[in-house]
Amino acid sequence: MSELYPLKFESILKEKIWGGTSLVTHYNKKADPELKYGESWEISALSGNISVVSNGFLAGNNLEELIEVYMGDITGDSIYDRFGVEFPLLIKLIEAKEDLSIQVHPGNKQAREKHKAYGKTEMWYILENEKNSRIYTGFREACSREEFVAALDSGKPAELLNVEYTDPGDVFFTPAGRIHAIGAGNVLVEIQQTSDITYRIFDWNRHGFDGKPRELHTDLALDAIDFNAAGKNKISGIPSENKTENLVDCEFFTTNIINFNELISKDYFLIDSFVIFICTEGAFRILWDNQSESVIKGETVLLPAMINDIALEPSPEATILEVFIKGDVKNQNIIN
Repeated sequence: MSELYPLKFESILKEKIWGGTSLVTHYNKKADPELKYGESWEISALSGNISVVSNGFLAGNNLEELIEVYMGDITGDSIYDRFGVEFPLLIKLIEAKEDLSIQVHPGNKQAREKHKAYGKTEMWYILENEKNSRIYTGFREACSREEFVAALDSGKPAELLNVEYTDPGDVFFTPAGRIHAIGAGNVLVEIQQTSDITYRIFDWNRHGFDGKPRELHTDLALDAIDFNAAGKNKISGIPSENKTENLVDCEFFTTNIINFNELISKDYFLIDSFVIFICTEGAFRILWDNQSESVIKGETVLLPAMINDIALEPSPEATILEVFIKGDVKNQNIIN
């Protein structure tokens, strides 16, 4: 029997000028329902925002402390060799009642040089949307730096951007360098590298909580933008029942979706990685070593790498995102 177990963490809620109340009312976050929350950080290793365990005998310990003690048993040996005690992913739930700023994130090279940090490649999975909710993602057509600066000077940078309307279940993959903005009316899951570096380019002439215009980072952004990142970027489709289907597979993370109404067995021995489960609909139980952990909509759970054999039992049905990082993969197929 393994000493470790599936770990839940206390959500870290962030008030945002563009936030709303759905994270509390629809996704079981314990906070003041009158405040405007834009983000709930579900798993984080960022300094000042390190996740704290909320369940089991390890409750009260933070994620960095756990990795210091258990090392590769938490993250996987090859991932521990690469990242040490810093957990490599940041998981958020986001609600946008207003359009977020038009922004871009740097890649690893620029982030290292400018901030001594990791870059930020991310993906979004749409949970809810309002009528005509949209995502700004990349340019409509490749453009030059000079064309974009001219649009920015005229206050009309959005006219150059690719706009896509959303439905629940849509996926948007945003590599570092791709300009983007989350549009009003979307609630989503964000899976990203452990980084909080955002270059804000245009903020719709909005003021912050202090009544002042929010800071822009134009010069840094212009060095980070990939002006060739253009065209459609939406992944749509209805997942098959009781199968694991891939949504995004990149060097920073792999994300699958599982929509199930019957017991599913999993063997993670071959991937040498932790696994994160994000429950987007319904409820389920994780079964291992004659033990179980219940998970409801809105909860995120970290399965330590040392736990290889589990079963997922829906109650009575569930949809979940399954996230891991490919380490020294001996065989990249996960056995269902």
